[in-house]
Amino acid sequence: MNARDLVRSEKLVRSMRVICTAQGLRSLRSAWRRRRSDAVGLARRGTELARVPGEVEGAEPEPGGGVVRFARSSLRVRVTTGGAVFCGWDGAEPEPSYALAGPCPEADERAELEPDTGGGWRVVSERVTVAVSGNGTVEVRTPGGVVLRRDLPPRWWEPAGVPSAPAPDDRGVRGEGARWLQRSEVAADARFFGLGGRASGPRLRDGVYRLWNTDPGGSFGPGDDPLYLTMPVQLVVADAGTHLVFHDNSWDGAVTLREGEEGAGSGHDRPGWCRTRMEGGPLRYWVIVGTPARVLHGWTALTGAPAVPPRWALGHHHARWGFGDAAEVRRVVAGYRERGLPLSALHLDIDHLAGHRVFTVDAARFPDLPGLAAELLEDGVRLVSIVDPAVKAEPGNAVYESGAAEDVFVRDTRGREVRGVVWPGESVFPDFTDPRVRKWWGGLYAERLAQGFSGVWHDMNEPVSFAAFGETTLPRSARHALEGRGGDHREAHNVYGLAMARAGYEALCELRPDERPFLFSRSGWAGLQRYGGSWSGDVATDWAGLRASLSLVIGLGLSGVPYSGPDIGGFTGHPSPELYLRWFQLGAYLPLFRTHSAISAGRREPWEFGPRVLEHAAAALRTRQRLLPYFMTLAQLAARTGAPYVRPVWWRTPKDRALRDCEDAFLLGDALLVAPVLEEGVRRRPVRLPRGRWYDTATGRAYDGPGQVVLDAPLSGIPVLARAGAVVPVAGPDGGVELEVWTPCQGRRGAGAGTLAVPAGDGWEKPELLRFITRLRDGAVTVEREGGGEVGYPVRIRGEAPSGETRRPRRRS
Repeated sequence: MNARDLVRSEKLVRSMRVICTAQGLRSLRSAWRRRRSDAVGLARRGTELARVPGEVEGAEPEPGGGVVRFARSSLRVRVTTGGAVFCGWDGAEPEPSYALAGPCPEADERAELEPDTGGGWRVVSERVTVAVSGNGTVEVRTPGGVVLRRDLPPRWWEPAGVPSAPAPDDRGVRGEGARWLQRSEVAADARFFGLGGRASGPRLRDGVYRLWNTDPGGSFGPGDDPLYLTMPVQLVVADAGTHLVFHDNSWDGAVTLREGEEGAGSGHDRPGWCRTRMEGGPLRYWVIVGTPARVLHGWTALTGAPAVPPRWALGHHHARWGFGDAAEVRRVVAGYRERGLPLSALHLDIDHLAGHRVFTVDAARFPDLPGLAAELLEDGVRLVSIVDPAVKAEPGNAVYESGAAEDVFVRDTRGREVRGVVWPGESVFPDFTDPRVRKWWGGLYAERLAQGFSGVWHDMNEPVSFAAFGETTLPRSARHALEGRGGDHREAHNVYGLAMARAGYEALCELRPDERPFLFSRSGWAGLQRYGGSWSGDVATDWAGLRASLSLVIGLGLSGVPYSGPDIGGFTGHPSPELYLRWFQLGAYLPLFRTHSAISAGRREPWEFGPRVLEHAAAALRTRQRLLPYFMTLAQLAARTGAPYVRPVWWRTPKDRALRDCEDAFLLGDALLVAPVLEEGVRRRPVRLPRGRWYDTATGRAYDGPGQVVLDAPLSGIPVLARAGAVVPVAGPDGGVELEVWTPCQGRRGAGAGTLAVPAGDGWEKPELLRFITRLRDGAVTVEREGGGEVGYPVRIRGEAPSGETRRPRRRS
């Protein structure tokens, strides 16, 4: 029996044990209800007819492009002012969309539709050319004519009797049950990334990746897919260029990936390809081309700027399901304080709620929660509350009675409340796709703030409903408002967590207008970054889970969600001291730095793993505290440019094929390269370097890339390298900001740079970004403020001067 079969067997045994409990019987009834509901509410698929676009018949110009007409379909191509390309078949428009941050970007008036060879058409713009062939193949080309992507003619399967030719005013695929498939070809050397949070990345190998937000049940590892936060967002990186493609469709679907092969067969390249299949909804997609930085900037312009967390949210968080009571919370916080360990926030899980009911407090365990919150705040520690969407359906539950009176809960096709089973028992679910419901739900967050909480984390919002068999979510036939359009759970499922995040974020903005909210969510969809971040969910406690943690953070960042992190130590199980320490050391360099575990997994405080682990974990905590000005700068840069805090090592050099295949290291911003230890017993590890000079931050020794070096990785710390010429803002001994400058290379080409977001508090004031330039001339390191003026901050020069580049006394201007 292999490892995966063993896990499945254990899950089956657990399921049988659960069914014999009261909660298990409820989940059994819930599964039967869901099955009956779908049997009544969903029409069975009858005879379906396949359809392809057919031959081209003509074209009509529009601003930014035009509409190409085919015998059995039409394609709208539009290039926006930012260079993003929209393609919509069967009359599909960019809106309505849950992903877009606002109105559709304006069309680029300079982009023109013109005839192409072979009876086709093309739209030519400054940044991209889109060519449409006579049978519906779409090519996205660079301005130099290099093909980045070739989308073959799509195919639809729709119920017999649907007209085969589109009406002129069609705004989507005809028939809500119309399935479609599109195959696309990319360069033979291309690598795939993204698709939301994937445990098996960050480079996505050959396989099928489902697009359906799913609680895997129990812990997960690299072989589990899908997970909580899926997105139809791919980043494709090849020698010819980088592009992002986003299929704006929230229905259930799957993406099949196959990497290409150069010189395959008779010496010809075999292109890579991806096949996107959706069970319904419109066939519309966006393509953005350019460097990785430009592509993510364009994605942010399209879907919204990432929310900037308050400064304290970039410190260390401690959480556990099972703190038990206020005394245990005080004990944990005192343990950090007595040992001189930095702690920014403590998270309370469902055990602090009365009977697991959302927006309540167990008064026996937490008799004065506001007082406890105020007490902790004096020590600089904030409280963060879990918030689940499920509301216990029982008389006397104020939240349920209020929601029932306002008619806010999801209903079935017969008009009855859809009921499922979650932690509090039989529950109902707010319909967050209704603006009226979001407003009602948001008002409930006033109770959380009154209890003293400073932030929230959304859980179980895929949404989850426990079931003894079948899918652990709502019936697919459940009805949703979908912003007034109306529809069912097949379309609403993947955006449920996104809409819940919107409800919470907008409420917190209204309730505390002078503070930036702190919110992160287990589930979501494209555009989640507008409201907050995410975390790994219930990652397995083993070395594979540690590796999956890094994959999730990088993948989410490349999908537009830059703030995320794992449960340090894994959610379930008991990590060895070494595994806990290596996870902790990785977490210190990730945006969300949080320990968390299940109620059965024991304590996760650093001192619980022995004095040696405590010593090294304390060093990691001090490093994180020192890097807070850098993390705050990265948060501001993410909001303005879309660049994730954590970036793949190929970020600046995507044509470096060796770096494209490197998955065990990452860049933190532009300045630092972090090489975590992901295997047991490792004390030295190879590190692949991008082009340029890099300094080992532990020794100051210089290494030149591109290439691979082997560095020490003792238990006391993981390898971290700094780019030559980098300026890293750090916290000085007095708490103020210092500039740590790593010696640049000699000459004009060796100039370095760095940015500082001037501290401006946790309100909405946009901080000034200061940029600094560094040079090494005649052995002297200089630091200048771009645009002139005093540097204004203490400067510390670091990095061993290589042979022949001996440093002389430094000077600043």
